Amino acid sequence: MRTLIIHAGATGYDSDAVFQFQRYLLEAGDECLLRQLGETWDDAEALACAEDFDLVVLSGGDYEVSRLLAALAGRDLSICVFPSGPVNLFFASLGCAAEPFALAHACREGRTVAADLGEISWIGADGRRERSSFSLMAGTGFDAELMRAGASNRRAMGQMAYFMAALSNPQPPVVRFTIELDGKTIERDGIACLVANTAMIQGDIEIVPDCRLDDGLLDVIVLETPDAVGLLKPVLFGFLDPSGKNLGRPQIEGFQGRHVRVRASERVPMQVDGEPLEDEVLGFEARIMPSAVNLIVDTLSPYFSGTEAESEADRASLLRHP
Repeated sequence: MRTLIIHAGATGYDSDAVFQFQRYLLEAGDECLLRQLGETWDDAEALACAEDFDLVVLSGGDYEVSRLLAALAGRDLSICVFPSGPVNLFFASLGCAAEPFALAHACREGRTVAADLGEISWIGADGRRERSSFSLMAGTGFDAELMRAGASNRRAMGQMAYFMAALSNPQPPVVRFTIELDGKTIERDGIACLVANTAMIQGDIEIVPDCRLDDGLLDVIVLETPDAVGLLKPVLFGFLDPSGKNLGRPQIEGFQGRHVRVRASERVPMQVDGEPLEDEVLGFEARIMPSAVNLIVDTLSPYFSGTEAESEADRASLLRHP
């Protein structure tokens, strides 16, 4: 097996864990190229030779992985996401075991899910339309303001940086959002409007139920609360019911569709996969890219489609590992 490992992570879950993974993955006769990316890199250049390999491993946090996945969209490759960043929500949404040996084992088994990606565009400060892919969520309002406020502390504090940012801004502005979703127009007032490919946040909490990576749909999410304190109830419900299927999500409304346009009544901050834009925007447009990438999954993942016998055999194999 020929493997390409793109390592763009420097902190987070054991910064050297990817090298342990590499040792577990390789067997006699295998070849492996590990490419360490610096602070800046060109996505196309980093992955130009990806088709020469049987497996491509993307090692990094959500922002790095999202950029690299976008560069691989539509290419017939088996891709393993390895969590090497301070925040790894996309990996968590896949539901795979995070241990290096378990991930190496899953790569050798080679089971994949055809996962969606999202594409979002907006008008920049210079009047030009900007465009980006996203793997998790993008959106405007309070959510983006938290990302902007917590960005400076993310490396040091990880997910806690965003909770601290929320406490420092208890009264975000309420905005009127006009949402055009697959030809239907919806108007809502709230502090944020998000579009999600998968809607899992910290603590394995799903913002809305049944938001999947392989359903060919975007989830449009509106936080319909007049202040940050109003989010405490849905967060509490999230801890009690992470999937949201039993208690629901009060003050959070969700819609699904393939193409969405969102207009805000005033300029608001915006983020794409946790990275805030420098300028504020008046809205955005987004669409789903169905089955854009083939991602490695194991038997623990909700996206595993094998039999129960395969699951048991896989678990037994992992248990034999010392």
